[in-house]
Amino acid sequence: MKILLFGATGMVGQGVLRECLLDPDVQLVQTVGRTATAAQHPKLREIVHQDLWHYGAIESNLSGFDACFFCLGVSSSGMSEDAYERVTYGITLAAAETLCRLNPRMTFIYVSGTGTDSSEHGRSMWARIKGKTENALLRLPFAAAYMFRPGLIEPLYGIRSKTPAYRIFYTLAKPLLPLLRRAFPNQVLTTQQIARAMLAITRHGYPQRVLETKDIRAVG
Repeated sequence: MKILLFGATGMVGQGVLRECLLDPDVQLVQTVGRTATAAQHPKLREIVHQDLWHYGAIESNLSGFDACFFCLGVSSSGMSEDAYERVTYGITLAAAETLCRLNPRMTFIYVSGTGTDSSEHGRSMWARIKGKTENALLRLPFAAAYMFRPGLIEPLYGIRSKTPAYRIFYTLAKPLLPLLRRAFPNQVLTTQQIARAMLAITRHGYPQRVLETKDIRAVG
């Protein structure tokens, strides 16, 4: 498999990159982002691209892929609705529309979040915009598209979030997360479980288009 990965420097993306590089079925992982990961591996190719709303300059490097794992995202904290939508919906759809045209047989997997509002009319701003993004992705003519909605995520293998508030939370919660995962297996996932579920679904598909935590856990 040839995998395109967005958001490889984020917490989920780091976990996905690790599992892709370890998987013997993965021939190539190409990351796209504003910064490189600094990882070194013969299967890894990185594209540093600053304008994530426009891909014309790098289109020649975006075809021939079996799957895209879209892990790029930001916290809505402190953002206006317009600003959050421009990033969350705008960047995602700009990439997806380009990739769908260049790779019509592609599987596209988007990391959303538990509580996402598919109606697009709920009270929570972030949930409405995530729902709008999911719905737009599901309308695109990919070979298959899946929406991952993880809840609490336990980072493994030294992976850290880039968001300062999340880093503090995970530092304080680190001793409890394994216990919570065992006590509430349908509410807590590891970065490894998310990544392995993406790879499994790329290989074999899945009957549901939207996967909640328990579904991701079952697949991963």
